[in-house]
Amino acid sequence: MARKCSVTGKGVQSGNNVSHANNKSRRRYLPNMQEVSLVSDVLGHVVRMRVSVHGLRTIEHNGGIDSFLLGTPDRKLGDEARRLKRSITKAAARKAAKAAA
Repeated sequence: MARKCSVTGKGVQSGNNVSHANNKSRRRYLPNMQEVSLVSDVLGHVVRMRVSVHGLRTIEHNGGIDSFLLGTPDRKLGDEARRLKRSITKAAARKAAKAAA
């Protein structure tokens, strides 16, 4: 499982552990990834995603997973988020067609 957020693209960074004697050894800074359940109003069910806490705050700031994905360009999203955006767009189009008919 990749340690990369599908929403923000935040991933593993590297740096140094620096001791009191100024000895340096390489280390990895891992993103704070969480398995979350997000409610999609358009799809009508819960979507489980593995996102960073920063990505979760971004989603909540934008008003939920639906409005975040619809307002974000595809080039800024990961594969899983792009797939979810496509299904949300299709479901919204079906809902609009049903309301018009």
